[in-house]
Amino acid sequence: MKKYIQLLLAAGLLTVVSGCNDEFLDRVPQTEISKDKYFNSEQDLETYILGLYDFGGTGIYVDDASTDNAATTGATEIKSIMVGNPSSATVNAGWDWTALRNINFFLDNFRKAPISEEALNHYEGLARFFRARFYMEKVKRYSNVPWYDHVLATNDEALNKPQDNREFVIGKIFEDYAFAAQHVRDDNRSGAVNNATVLTYQARHALYEGTFRKYHSELNLQASANGFLQIARDAAKKVIDSGDYSVHSTGKPMEDYASLFNNTSLESNKEVILGTFNEQDKINSGWWGAFMFGNYEASPARDLLQTYLMKDGTPFTSQAGYAAKLFTEEFKNRDPRLYQTFAYPGWELVNATTYSQGAGIYIQQFAKNQSGYHQLKGFVNQKEVAVANSLDTPLLRYAEVLLTYAEAKAELNELAQADLDLSVNKVRARAGMPKLTLNATADATLKSQYPSATSSTLGALLEIRRERRVELAMEGFRYDDLMRWNAGKLIEKEPEGLYFPSLGNYDLTGDGVVDVKLIPVSSAIPAEANKESNSLGKKLIYYRVGPVGSDASFFLKNGTSGTIVTDPERGTFQEPKYYYRPVPKSQVTLNPNLKQYFGWE
Repeated sequence: MKKYIQLLLAAGLLTVVSGCNDEFLDRVPQTEISKDKYFNSEQDLETYILGLYDFGGTGIYVDDASTDNAATTGATEIKSIMVGNPSSATVNAGWDWTALRNINFFLDNFRKAPISEEALNHYEGLARFFRARFYMEKVKRYSNVPWYDHVLATNDEALNKPQDNREFVIGKIFEDYAFAAQHVRDDNRSGAVNNATVLTYQARHALYEGTFRKYHSELNLQASANGFLQIARDAAKKVIDSGDYSVHSTGKPMEDYASLFNNTSLESNKEVILGTFNEQDKINSGWWGAFMFGNYEASPARDLLQTYLMKDGTPFTSQAGYAAKLFTEEFKNRDPRLYQTFAYPGWELVNATTYSQGAGIYIQQFAKNQSGYHQLKGFVNQKEVAVANSLDTPLLRYAEVLLTYAEAKAELNELAQADLDLSVNKVRARAGMPKLTLNATADATLKSQYPSATSSTLGALLEIRRERRVELAMEGFRYDDLMRWNAGKLIEKEPEGLYFPSLGNYDLTGDGVVDVKLIPVSSAIPAEANKESNSLGKKLIYYRVGPVGSDASFFLKNGTSGTIVTDPERGTFQEPKYYYRPVPKSQVTLNPNLKQYFGWE
């Protein structure tokens, strides 16, 4: 049945629980559902579980902003923390337990339904899967949090208990994952959480915890890191061995990757383990092109562009003069995924609804604090509104499972060439890129970015990290990856934009004809009649360029030369403090037994 789960959600089955405030565990937990009149059939259980679905959508395509993948003019939490004077009074988001209460309410009552033990275990597994996901986000944010596995009464003393330690909570999380992985069915309905979904999240979060423990000495948990890396390895391998999924490829390396992110029909795509499937006038995608292509907030960073390999598999950063290459030079002979993620010279813009330059061959529209690069991944380059509204989002991709498997094996010092051929090289094959070999030389640029990385196959591990950054770019993975690898300092680096060696005329379309003219900030842009024309008879687009703080159209690092400036002051990433967040001060007031850790006050 087409888009079955998503259409059920759109039909209003999410009304099974009431809205609640954000106070800790909702001090007066209430629900519209009476446990005496509900949970009487399998349909009741499924309806309730659908109400727990909280997966994202097209918003994932701008979730890399504020990392080294992208710049943003918006106010993000990490930007505010790094440039401000943060405390528990100002960093006060995230301590919301509504979803946990809803999950635990189900687990406290679902077994009264008169259905088979197999069915009961399936629904218990689904609820415990959602609880594991919920708690993993809390651990990533706070490290130590109070563990609750049942609904609390208003006078329950547990409301005032201190946090449980990370080891205990993580243990409970992976108990939930283990139960879910054993009992959740292989549901093949579009958009349904199935056994592969559970295993993919289990692998993702085990990889997170294993690498976090390995690279964060402040926890003193390095000795237990390998246990979680083994869980990640084994869960990923189960998905691989199922044979149910494959990397999407039709033999078109310049198109196949992009087709995952601008598609209105992903339900039968073998790479998509879990997706958000949308349909015009039934459940719209919420897609907004301004985020991805206009000059609204986010824009890709040059550092990400420079991470993509050359077509022959060699690092772009090993090219002579790579740091001074112009926009038209940066895209020559590169990994095909670059042209499907970044707008490139000669690309034609059709959907110009958020871009004042208008449709036609793409020419950058420069603006302050924007990098000058534009994002294609997730962008719908069609005029039809119905297409954008029906855009499907691949939330879990088989490519991630393959990269999780490879990274876990490398971190465990177990990596073999056969593992690379089973995983990374299948992802590379889609893009027509050369295979990664076990004896790969450790790239100097990657070594400088990740100085703490250790493995008996270090060169391959670093290339797996590169592959992960490239393959999953702009899908919301980068921040968590930097946190678990103990690489938060990379966020301090200003995301740079295009490079200009001087003022003057520049070709941005790659046809050898100049398009824009950079003039000093002290000059005025001439009237239209007085502007220079190029050899095609078109007027040049003028920009006044100068240093940060001037009233220029946009800023260059050296005033009249250098890379485009996005965030002139990124602030400081304090280690280990900023790998975590404080408990909001208001919650400590409610429960004085809650403690602050890692230097937070």
